[in-house]
Amino acid sequence: MQRIQQLVSHLTPTPTGLSALERKSPDDVVITMAIRSPLCKAKKGGFKDTRTDELMTEMFKKAISYSKVDPAVVEDITVGVVLAVGGLYAARQAALTAGFPDAVPISIVNRFCSSGLMAVTDIANKIKAGQIQVGLAIGVESMSQDPDAGVPPASAEIQAHVAAQDCAMPMGWTSENVASDFNVTRERMDEFAARSFQRAEHADKTGIFDGEIVPFTAFVRNPKTGEQSTRVITKDDGIRYGTTKEGLLKVRPAFPQWGKGHTTGGNASQVTDGAAAVMLMKRSKAEELGLNILGKHITTAVAGCPPRIMGIGPLYAIPKVLAMAA
Repeated sequence: MQRIQQLVSHLTPTPTGLSALERKSPDDVVITMAIRSPLCKAKKGGFKDTRTDELMTEMFKKAISYSKVDPAVVEDITVGVVLAVGGLYAARQAALTAGFPDAVPISIVNRFCSSGLMAVTDIANKIKAGQIQVGLAIGVESMSQDPDAGVPPASAEIQAHVAAQDCAMPMGWTSENVASDFNVTRERMDEFAARSFQRAEHADKTGIFDGEIVPFTAFVRNPKTGEQSTRVITKDDGIRYGTTKEGLLKVRPAFPQWGKGHTTGGNASQVTDGAAAVMLMKRSKAEELGLNILGKHITTAVAGCPPRIMGIGPLYAIPKVLAMAA
């Protein structure tokens, strides 16, 4: 009988492409929860008075509530965070405050804009390696609380290296470099930005975001008296209703000193406060716990590029991840 099964297995074509990705295995890494806070404008939005550790604590509380998983079942937590001073201390304190047992370990990862994604990758890889069965990935950032400490003075050797010095340049400079090097016109940038705002407006009005946004408690602090209160935020507050390309074309350049001055406050990414959480585990564990499976994590690819045009990083990473998943 075993010999027959081996022959049948040998004759059965091995799935490739999409069929292989969709094939289910008990060892698959699956996502059973994916939630986020509303995304709010830094310095003036709903979370402007809410500290990073407070965002973390609230996100951990929501993860416990929405995951339908006993927090003691979670075997590791990774938090993606960039700006927080003492980020690991804050993450550990927030997890304990929210209700995670002290037996649940935690770490942080910083890969700038992709830090939250790297937290997901870190947990997924640990599950694939058999180190854990259940893990939680969180991404959090308070741009309002950015200490703005800047980059410390570099060594003489680094200062003499052009590409190394480029690492410390502002993102507005790199944006203008990309626009100039790749001939991205102001009109194309504003057209893309307008379409993005229009899609966000449609999603907000029709409830497309309702399944991912969870109500979030924010702090409100009076700078004069120090008095503190709370309120609940339920919606993104950075969507600009009625945005058009024609309207964006009227916005003045934000960085006229660099390149062609195509980047503006209308077509640049919003400076944002917010948080998100993803629960991952082996498929067999999810089925054992009776959890709904939202998706399957396949793989992640990272790639480097010249710091002066760091915005094109996905151009290199996407082909790599598609090749790995083929």
